[in-house]
Amino acid sequence: MELIEKYLAAWNTTDPAARRALIDEVWTTDGTYTDPLAAVAGRDQIDGLIAAVQQQFAGLEFTLGGPVDAHHDLARFTWHLGPRGGEPIVVGFDVAVITDGRIATVHGFLDRVPA
Repeated sequence: MELIEKYLAAWNTTDPAARRALIDEVWTTDGTYTDPLAAVAGRDQIDGLIAAVQQQFAGLEFTLGGPVDAHHDLARFTWHLGPRGGEPIVVGFDVAVITDGRIATVHGFLDRVPA
């Protein structure tokens, strides 16, 4: 699913202007993201969260951990965070709610995190 691929691309894009362009393309203006460690609303806060995660996990890459399962206005998928081509350090599972072709909400879960 192209929307989810662009969503993950935003998490991997370290150039601030390019990352923000992807966020503006993928997210609704009032989009929300919630996981066990964060709860943010709006594109500015989403951008800030992604920048902070990139700083914390510098050099690591988000990839899809399998196929995207989608129906109606919902998509669920597993993602991996780790070195390019290497074993993931973090594994998560997200559920995205889609409105008018953009992500309105992401509910994130962390399945595996470093000790």
